[in-house]
Amino acid sequence: MFNLIFNIIFRSIKLDKTLYRNNKNFGEPAVYIAGLIMILDGIAGAFAASTIIKTNIALSGLTALFTWFIWSIIIYIIGVKIFPEKNTKANFRKILSAVGFAHSPGLLRFFAFSPEIVIPLIFITQFWIFASLVVAVREILTYKSNFKSAGVVLITFLIIAFVSISLVITRLTALSIN
Repeated sequence: MFNLIFNIIFRSIKLDKTLYRNNKNFGEPAVYIAGLIMILDGIAGAFAASTIIKTNIALSGLTALFTWFIWSIIIYIIGVKIFPEKNTKANFRKILSAVGFAHSPGLLRFFAFSPEIVIPLIFITQFWIFASLVVAVREILTYKSNFKSAGVVLITFLIIAFVSISLVITRLTALSIN
């Protein structure tokens, strides 16, 4: 089991598209492995940030699980329902697993031991995660181009960013009124 987990993480970090083509990687344990990667990704991000500011590591793990579901739902809606190609036949469970696998580069944030490398490492790993998501979306949804796959990932990111910023502004407005 550990070999399977490390194999998935390593291949995702390498941006290996065959990871997403092989249905053996999407068997029964796939969602659990993806969930574990997401929890560890959240903890790694909190660990990296804690070298600069105090962060709640447990809350970061839970937040990572929540965002995992949101990313997967939006990618499913946009990629499978709105902009499918002729061969697109992905189910939500496979997309959920692929999105989790694609967050493996975020585990490199555990190597942020000093405040000087935190911001560059977070920046690099976030773009690496986006690249991994583009590869995953292209392979899972059987898209012919990276451009379309990148578009789905970018639209998903923009929706999540817009909703997140809106919620923060609403919360700040409510606090300033009170």
